[in-house]
Amino acid sequence: MRTKTIALVLIALALIVAPQRVQAQQRGGRGTAAPEAAEAAPVPDEQSSVTEHAIVLDGETIPYTATAATMHLVNDDGEPIGSLYYTAYTRSDVDSSRRPIAFIYNGGPGSASVWLHMGAFGPRRVPVNDTGPTPPPPYDLVDNPGSLIDVTDMVFVDPIGTGFSRVVGVGQGSDFWGIDEDASSLTQFISQYITRNERWNSPKFLLGESYGTTRSAVLVNMLQNRAGMDFNGVVLISAVLDFETILFAPGHDTSYITYLPSYAITAAYHDAVGWPDDLEAWLDEVRTFSVGEYAHVLAQGASAPVAEVAAVRAKLAEYTGLSEEYLGRANLRVNATQFRAELQRTQGMVTSRLDARYDGFTNELLAENAGYDPQSSAITGAYTAAINRYLRDELGFETTETYRIGGGAQDWNWNRAGGGRGWPGATYVASDLEQAMIRNPNLKVQIENGYYDLATPFFAMQWTTDHMNLPDELRGNIKHDFYEAGHMMYVHEEELMNLKRNIVRFIAMATEVSASR
Repeated sequence: MRTKTIALVLIALALIVAPQRVQAQQRGGRGTAAPEAAEAAPVPDEQSSVTEHAIVLDGETIPYTATAATMHLVNDDGEPIGSLYYTAYTRSDVDSSRRPIAFIYNGGPGSASVWLHMGAFGPRRVPVNDTGPTPPPPYDLVDNPGSLIDVTDMVFVDPIGTGFSRVVGVGQGSDFWGIDEDASSLTQFISQYITRNERWNSPKFLLGESYGTTRSAVLVNMLQNRAGMDFNGVVLISAVLDFETILFAPGHDTSYITYLPSYAITAAYHDAVGWPDDLEAWLDEVRTFSVGEYAHVLAQGASAPVAEVAAVRAKLAEYTGLSEEYLGRANLRVNATQFRAELQRTQGMVTSRLDARYDGFTNELLAENAGYDPQSSAITGAYTAAINRYLRDELGFETTETYRIGGGAQDWNWNRAGGGRGWPGATYVASDLEQAMIRNPNLKVQIENGYYDLATPFFAMQWTTDHMNLPDELRGNIKHDFYEAGHMMYVHEEELMNLKRNIVRFIAMATEVSASR
């Protein structure tokens, strides 16, 4: 992140995306488009490898079938335009017709599902060091006690441009790489998968992480309205539905308000401020200050009384560990990359964006913004090696293609078809989720956020749901859970199991509602 603008916009993205491209996207339109191929790309045959496995979870042996496969996506004329790769796990000792099924993906946009697949919910998992660098290979692959295969079948989806999924035939990247384009392609995939595998009567769930939560809001509404496919529930992991809450856009103060509780707990973790006796009560105190005194002073701008500014500056220093002098020079507004660079500057360390418990060395002690993400550096090599080894060796998927972990979607279209809320301006898809919940009042939503996430902070999502335009009767369909970890809370094994327990309860509850009708 070599410029302030690039660093700010990167906060909107989930994992690994080219910063210059994203900067152009959030200004509007498609930026500078890469040249489209002049000729149609080859259309490979659909491919499938089916293998049988078993895992022991809570003392019970669970047999399951793993299907590593591709499926063609077509245009309105029935011509193949994409080859989408997915990995499906179905329990093999039960009747699948009424068994829950979950479609699972990560974000980016342009990230493969490797993180949730090999870190959270797949039957096999790659352990990584928690809060520190994972040593280089060899890496272990172990049975995953956090897998959901005991309660739901799972389909891990790699959108076009990620994993082994590719544009083919007469297709172009612009057919897939945009908010509505992406959701439309996955609507086609999920509809085809459900039909081919006779799962129309199964309880259905979407599980997305980061930009995958943005996707889920649009996708569940599209599936229900276009495909006539009602869903039981949506799980939003490290969620963002309103990008104004995370962008630190010039002239807009919302992000400073929504990030402050995350700054505070990060400062406490790294001993920049004292650890509270009662964490929950203290975080509530910080939330109250954020939307109260702090928001009030920010809203007044240059008109804010000097005494009020001084009081807020002192309180910010107390919560964040940043000096009053620094906060004064920042005009009380410190964005996430500045905070990450400043918090541990005197120790020669930079704080992670994805999980602020992680830190790493830096030789840029005068830099305004953090230059890299220590957690990303700490775990990416292990996940990359694990998915490439696992899909080929254990699942038998034969290909010479490179499995694209991230950066697989170019020139993302942030414009919404037909305009509406969120355009022009920051992307806003909470209205899509509102519509899905209003039209399907049985739809349940569970939101999982880590306290140490400086990419999609937990209070930003609370802010968003509090501002959703929903009838009071439907607000009870939304539930928030919090974890003492970061964006990928499942790298912390204790929180992995807490995440599983929360989702297992959610699936059971949302399925029981359906069964009781």
